[in-house]
Amino acid sequence: MDMNTQAAHNNTDHRYLYPVLGGILLFGSPLYSATADDNQLLGGEITGKLTFASDYVFRGESETLDGEVPVVQGTLNWGNQQGWYAGVFASNIKFQDPNLEIVTAPYIGKAGNFGDTGFSYDVMVFAYLYPGASYSNYTELWLRVAKQFDQAKVQLEVTPTLDDWFGVKGWSGVNYAIHPSYQLTNGFNISGSYGYQDLSGPDAEGWGHWNIGVSKQWVSLDFDLRYHGSTVDGEHLVYGGQTEIFDDRLVFGVSKSF
Repeated sequence: MDMNTQAAHNNTDHRYLYPVLGGILLFGSPLYSATADDNQLLGGEITGKLTFASDYVFRGESETLDGEVPVVQGTLNWGNQQGWYAGVFASNIKFQDPNLEIVTAPYIGKAGNFGDTGFSYDVMVFAYLYPGASYSNYTELWLRVAKQFDQAKVQLEVTPTLDDWFGVKGWSGVNYAIHPSYQLTNGFNISGSYGYQDLSGPDAEGWGHWNIGVSKQWVSLDFDLRYHGSTVDGEHLVYGGQTEIFDDRLVFGVSKSF
């Protein structure tokens, strides 16, 4: 982040609590009754995902200070047949602020279909919590609508912030994006994203971001190779002095679901 953003962070109230990973704690409680063949909990199913990747790119921005360190990410999710779901995502990160080392992101949402129209929806509240740097905490409301066309799928996204973006007082944001994908008959999936992260507030400026990649499941692992880019340049009001974290880059990741 640049000097103006850092100064705004330093003036932000430290009013956020550290996250409590309740989903993980439930594994040791009487409420959790899973066995080797039964991952049921409170009428829903527990699933998880572990990812190793060369970088963590979020809307065109490297969350590891220009790919200085690889990432290990985990997701623990609960979902039921009515479309309700909740969970937590966690990843290591690296920024100029040495306190920004980990992000933990609890979320809750509802997904479903619009009758027999072929359109689906997904509404989710997603909180970005930074242990040791709570002044950067913020929350977004993810709103997504998708349509399946045989092997192709198109998803539209509008994601506004519910409080100060990245903890910067007076800043708000809305991410607009389209996410197309196409499933090939040989098991490969081609997908991409094109979006614009709008920012509002004193000295704020948004940016465009995009990615395209190919993924494939093999021997129970998910492989993903993806190229990311953005419109951030040296004249950008927020990141003009730190454009390297928005450089185009190729990211490779391997995931295991359970």
